[in-house]
Amino acid sequence: MATQSYHAPFDPADVAGASVLIVEGGFEPALAAALREGAIAVLDGASVVHEVVTVPGALEIPAAIAYALASEAKRGRRWDGYVVLGCVIRGATGHYDVVAGESNRKLMDLAVDHCLALGNGLLTVENDAQAWERADAKRLDKGGSAAAAALAMIALSRKFGL
Repeated sequence: MATQSYHAPFDPADVAGASVLIVEGGFEPALAAALREGAIAVLDGASVVHEVVTVPGALEIPAAIAYALASEAKRGRRWDGYVVLGCVIRGATGHYDVVAGESNRKLMDLAVDHCLALGNGLLTVENDAQAWERADAKRLDKGGSAAAAALAMIALSRKFGL
């Protein structure tokens, strides 16, 4: 069991001028807000421009990223990275397995198929206590961890000239 937060290392100079889209599932709004707080603190600390969009839930997050990719021509540029935030809490039915599995599978497909620098802060937990332990920026700070992962991947993509 993790007892402290972990943020992937990155050099702020390697992500200078980067722009990040935060896509959050809004089904658990208080948890999403806590995750967002941690993510924004890391992005602001690296002086990275960011925008937040909220979708209904975890299953809609991959579609929102696909929309962002499809809008590249209209925007005139691509986001340098993406931070995914949200929470899926196990319930009494198998719906949890579908939501958690399909959301994460499609996020990985998008990241690999489109060479996306993606930090995944989509929590998949058994109960509220686990969710809050992970979402709270003063505890495990998974929102901050997701943002740091996205920044580390932006730096890596730039190293490869992408």
